Amino acid sequence: MLASRRTSASTPPRTRRAGDPVGLADPIAASALEGLHGVLLTVAYDGARFHGWAAQPGGVRTVEETLRGALREMAPEASPPRGTSRTDAGVHARAQMVAFDTSRPIPPRGWVLGLNQNLPDDVAVRGARAVPPGFAPRFACRHKLYEYVVSTDPVRCPLTDARAWRVGPGVDVERMACAARHLVGTHDFAAFRTARDERTSTTRTLLEVTVAREGPSRVRFSFRGTAFLYNMVRILVGTLVDIGKGRLDEGCIPRAFVEKDRSALGPTAPPQGLLLALVDLDMPPGTGEPWPPS
Repeated sequence: MLASRRTSASTPPRTRRAGDPVGLADPIAASALEGLHGVLLTVAYDGARFHGWAAQPGGVRTVEETLRGALREMAPEASPPRGTSRTDAGVHARAQMVAFDTSRPIPPRGWVLGLNQNLPDDVAVRGARAVPPGFAPRFACRHKLYEYVVSTDPVRCPLTDARAWRVGPGVDVERMACAARHLVGTHDFAAFRTARDERTSTTRTLLEVTVAREGPSRVRFSFRGTAFLYNMVRILVGTLVDIGKGRLDEGCIPRAFVEKDRSALGPTAPPQGLLLALVDLDMPPGTGEPWPPS
């Protein structure tokens, strides 16, 4: 039997945020970008051997630096890649959206095939399209979809445990689905972040939350929202699992919105079960057709 519950809220209108890129009509921005071509990539990666997306000091392996190295092989003058989501160490992505600017008029097909020749097996460019130079996908994001997989298998399995958090049997999926309905909407998620997140604004909007059993020993959580705090999804999953195990009551979620007490919630789920599944962008005028065709 498939046990699932989906709750959703309508998408709020997007407003311009501080730090949005200057419009191309601005004479300074236009002169700086003159003669450049913008490219938008869809990038997938297995995050197991990466220290996250963002470049870091000390030469640690990150997705951004790995992609930048492949770009240098094709276009040494290209700008650094501009990602949409700063995924953490061990987190995977199916559709990280990445933009860069270059003076080279290479068609989208050429970027996909050429970059993949210079990338390791755990990163791949899955698509490319032309965009106006200077396009910053982070500030054009309408919503992101994160998925998290939990295994209820009583015995470890090397074929699946690398992409799931094995919590063992005895998880009430329907109880987790009922608790997840409290998450939908606009709330103060201050309790659902780690201490490393020092942002002063902690109000976020979740548009849809789904909890569904897949087969006898897998549960998939889906969270679609306009923005997320650091480790927010992993803390949400850890809390829902503790509710499903009977360690926490369903009311802990609405209480956390008011009390903002991280210690009253579940653990931070490990990174290997988390996937950035989709990024929905507000594409600017002048965007070209993708390759491969969708």
